[in-house]
Amino acid sequence: MDSEATNNAKKDLVNYALFLADSSLIMGHRLSEWTGHGPMIEQDIAITNIALDLIGQARNFYQYAAEVINIQNDKKVTEDDLAYLRDANEFKNLLITELPNGDWAFTISKLFLFSTWQFYFYQTLIYSKDEQLAAIAEKSLKEVTYHVIWSGDWVIRLGDGTEESKNRMKKAVLNLWPYTGEMFIPAAFEDNLKNSVSINFSNMQNDWIEKVKLVFSEATLSIPEKMWMQSGGKNGVHTEHLGYILAEMQFMQRAYPGLEW
Repeated sequence: MDSEATNNAKKDLVNYALFLADSSLIMGHRLSEWTGHGPMIEQDIAITNIALDLIGQARNFYQYAAEVINIQNDKKVTEDDLAYLRDANEFKNLLITELPNGDWAFTISKLFLFSTWQFYFYQTLIYSKDEQLAAIAEKSLKEVTYHVIWSGDWVIRLGDGTEESKNRMKKAVLNLWPYTGEMFIPAAFEDNLKNSVSINFSNMQNDWIEKVKLVFSEATLSIPEKMWMQSGGKNGVHTEHLGYILAEMQFMQRAYPGLEW
């Protein structure tokens, strides 16, 4: 492999790791906003712990991205640099992760749709030829399995609950659905790594849909009819919400350079 091809492969791998890190970090940050505001103490603690799980996953992917960047690179970067010193157009997170929390029904619906995607994504990623990505996926899968169960139980509880909770769930699903298609549209860096990562997006989407249908059926909810899908997050094109998240999240590091997690 010549130097240009090597550099391109390195760039693709970094972008891949950043995509996974950014998606977990931004989702984790959003969920952390519920701390102290949950509907009951037990659920407040549960969603806070899920937020911590996601931020822990983000750290692992950021550390790997930094490790790859630092190969033959005089200017060393750290996980903190990648989380705190990049601008919005450099982030590659899924758009669904940056949407405001809204009410409990919206947050639960978003977490269920996202966690179910993570579950099937990591299930495939554990067979990656990249040992580091596979190891992070295997470790994360144990946490994500719980996230799917916990959020799925809440989807059923609210969807098959009162008229008010059911209507809120219907509204949440309808508003979130246009952001789910992006999960299964590979970015260029994903396509370029298909020989080593081997994600079958069609199969993964089918598995995701079947799981969502199963839970929605028990929740007496319906999957929305086919609609236009939002995209762009993987390529740095975001909603206006990400800028506000980063302004809050990155303030201390930018104001006082060198702080550590």
